[in-house]
Amino acid sequence: MTTPWGEPVLSRFPEDPRDRLRAWDASDEYLLRHLAERRPPLSGAVVVVGDRWGALVTALAAHRPTQITDSWLGQEATRANLARNGVEPGTVRLLTTRDAPPERTDVLLVRVPKSLALLEDQLLRLAPSVHPDTVVVGTGMVKEIHTSTLKLFERILGPTRTSLAEKKARLVFCTPDPSLVRPPNPWPYRYTLPEDVGPVSGRTVVNHAGVFCADRLDIGTRFFLRHLPAGGGGGRVVDLGCGNGVVGTAMALADPKAEVLFVDESFQAVASAQDTYRANDVSGHAEFRVGDGLTGVPSGSVDLVLNNPPFHSHQATTDATAWRMFTGARRTLRPGGELWVVGNRHLGHHVKLRRLFGNSEVVASDPKFVVLRAVRR
Repeated sequence: MTTPWGEPVLSRFPEDPRDRLRAWDASDEYLLRHLAERRPPLSGAVVVVGDRWGALVTALAAHRPTQITDSWLGQEATRANLARNGVEPGTVRLLTTRDAPPERTDVLLVRVPKSLALLEDQLLRLAPSVHPDTVVVGTGMVKEIHTSTLKLFERILGPTRTSLAEKKARLVFCTPDPSLVRPPNPWPYRYTLPEDVGPVSGRTVVNHAGVFCADRLDIGTRFFLRHLPAGGGGGRVVDLGCGNGVVGTAMALADPKAEVLFVDESFQAVASAQDTYRANDVSGHAEFRVGDGLTGVPSGSVDLVLNNPPFHSHQATTDATAWRMFTGARRTLRPGGELWVVGNRHLGHHVKLRRLFGNSEVVASDPKFVVLRAVRR
């Protein structure tokens, strides 16, 4: 990536030489050009929110910034990119969305996230650290910045305007208003599930900001909940890409003898899964882990994997995550263990499963979704 401070070499995580997706985009470049040209130059405590793969904090390492991210993969990419470019450990402070925010922010740089809820939560959490002289600049691709985005900045921090677009990217400029009366933070959000979704019918869901479909049960998960495998056999179950944990909680309710592992690469998701599980007074054993899928889970140690794989990486459509999840499931399942997958029919997950497992069975389907079962031979 070419920046006013040099040309750092960057990669996504996990690194894959076949991956053509870059670890930065035009919005990162636009923000860095603007920062290099502004007068006076940057000074004080720099906080970078939503830096997807560490491109911004790597370029700005001389300012000793703090990065706040919801992505475990993004944080690992940042560590690798900082090391790759010779940045000394400790130069950049790495925080997650679950950590207490910095007490003072002199420069706030925001890579606008896909989730408006996550942006709301982070701005509300950081607002107390912002003062009238704080420089606040957001960045994103034009298709990511909407009127609702600007209204959030205005409602929480102060008057907001945008730049002209360059290479389909845009900047957001916000002037903090110390007299602004901010709304209370609505996150986490709790709701009650409908009565037609199996063991979790009528149960409570807790969603932290940024979790997919945070204010309601998405239709794919609803379909999955109606067609989960019968419990009763105990064993080790994984809710892979757990989101708010409603699928794993359903299995724990159906089979109190099961040991359920909830895993996601989102810190907000795992916090949601943990709170959902606890809100329903589920008996049995559960473990909650933030990480890259099933990495670190011993081979042949799992009886059942439940999975609703994503098919986007930020704005890019890709099946790379699904492939990693499926291959991880095959490695960790015991012989006779099963992977159950729900997905949109058009994604063709059955083709991948047959290639990896040698089999794939349709458990249930409707015009939009399909539940598939693959057995580890």
